Amino acid sequence: MKVLLIKDVYKLGRAGDIKKVADGYGRNFLLPQGLAVLATAGALKQVQKIKAQAEVRRDTQNNELKGVADLIKDVTLVFPAKAGDTGKLYGSITTGDIATALTEKIRFEVKRQQVDTQPIRTLGEFTAHVRLTMDLVPEIKVIVHREGESPESVTGHHEEPAKVEKKEEAPAEAKAE
Repeated sequence: MKVLLIKDVYKLGRAGDIKKVADGYGRNFLLPQGLAVLATAGALKQVQKIKAQAEVRRDTQNNELKGVADLIKDVTLVFPAKAGDTGKLYGSITTGDIATALTEKIRFEVKRQQVDTQPIRTLGEFTAHVRLTMDLVPEIKVIVHREGESPESVTGHHEEPAKVEKKEEAPAEAKAE
């Protein structure tokens, strides 16, 4: 089935594009949601009009969400989690967890569908993308650490020197006594 996109559709195309999609996807999702129309001869005459309207709408959204994107790109989310000895989590940190924490932190509602990452199942430092619009996709840092430990214990860069200094200081103090 060939459709003419009326609005931008993530992972499919921008408004005004003509795409060939599966019949069920077009009939059950794109057409009822108002995201596309059948690519008939009459509809194809309106391609330039649809592209112009979409460009204006896209610019407006980008301008509105530019401030939010600037807030999001500097955010670091820290999650304490229960984990085994190998660093594997009992459970996972999902896009829903990330969206909820981000919403609380920046006071702007972010839906789980906007967070673009796989579920996190190990301790460590990860990056996740937040898709505000097709053009605005800020990146956030997600740190998952073991419950009861500091978040720096996962990053490695901060703790390695600290461990070395503590180990060196302990024998020095023992010799002084």
